[in-house]
Amino acid sequence: MEPRFSQRTSWDTAETEWARLLRERRLTGLPIFDLTASNPTRAGFAYDESLLRPLLSSAALEYEPNPKGLRSAREAIAAYYAGHGAVLDPEQVLLTTSTSEAYSFVFRLLCNPGDEVLIAQPSYPLFDFLAALDDVRLVPYPLFYDYGWHLDEGALRQKITSRTRAIALVHPNNPTGHFTKPEERKALEAICVEHGLTLIVDEVFLDYAVSEGPTEESFASGEHPVLTFVLSGLSKIAGLPQMKAAWLACFGPQPTLLSALDRLDVIADTFLSMNAPVQAAIPFWLSSRSSIQQQIGQRIKANLDTLDAMLAKSGVIRRLAIEAGWYAVLRIPAHGSDEETACRLIREHGVAIHSGEAFGFDAAGWLVASLLPTESEFKRALEYITAEFETGPTGKI
Repeated sequence: MEPRFSQRTSWDTAETEWARLLRERRLTGLPIFDLTASNPTRAGFAYDESLLRPLLSSAALEYEPNPKGLRSAREAIAAYYAGHGAVLDPEQVLLTTSTSEAYSFVFRLLCNPGDEVLIAQPSYPLFDFLAALDDVRLVPYPLFYDYGWHLDEGALRQKITSRTRAIALVHPNNPTGHFTKPEERKALEAICVEHGLTLIVDEVFLDYAVSEGPTEESFASGEHPVLTFVLSGLSKIAGLPQMKAAWLACFGPQPTLLSALDRLDVIADTFLSMNAPVQAAIPFWLSSRSSIQQQIGQRIKANLDTLDAMLAKSGVIRRLAIEAGWYAVLRIPAHGSDEETACRLIREHGVAIHSGEAFGFDAAGWLVASLLPTESEFKRALEYITAEFETGPTGKI
């Protein structure tokens, strides 16, 4: 008899046409202009060699199996939030190896198998896998665009059932790049109070605001009338995804907050996942983040300027407003599915770009481009994209 696997891992892992085309182009050695790039360590930025020094210190040899993580690291995280106007006790922080692990901790804390978490749409596709592994059902609630992205409060309320346990959002959103506005935060908190729900807020792109819109506060700041979990990490904040350092900051009314922290202690103690050298280095990496953030910010601005200049000449494609993050959403003429468009761009021009379908856009006519590539690569890719739509079949935007 063959062994049986759990239903939670019964994914369709067949290679997509887009992935096949990209793989084959790489194998042939043909040039690729990658507008899906999300790893800053491969985007041509200059890292100070001193960033590795803390890993060689004597503190990296010590092991303290605290479920929350080293106190010095949690104090540094509290200081980071103080810079965003938030008061945070280090005892309200748990270290995790990634925001993915932080999500998993929260899902396990809040949900029984089959319980539901509401998640904004469009959004990052990784959430589907995280929820499935913890037997949680994700239920999308819509965002709508009208001179900026907005929460559809009425539609969200209609999604709430007796199995709903939390509302999750990304602030600023990935890939739309919009901040949740103060009035929307109040509405979300009121809904959570009314239905006994928790807020889960992912703020990995918080430090990458652009000049087009106001910089909104962290959800760590202000009052917290409901249990609120704020997730972030060094992958984006310090441009160090390879270090696998993230955290979960917990807020809310007592005694609910204390009960949540007690339970999270047991969850974290079961895994003790973050290694000691990385924990010891977190204060130094956080204090050194300004250099890489400045470089990333300059790259984002330069590529946005290039994008706007080229789209102004083209007149066929437009980009949506962006307030933060390092992605741009492009509105394109809809000729078939977005996945077909993305495949054609790889096959004919070597341009790798995300389709709107990958992020849950509910209609055709969307592409999502990273703003991290070098300026020369970004411009060359845009030349191919704009030429594709200027010479292709006409269509309405």
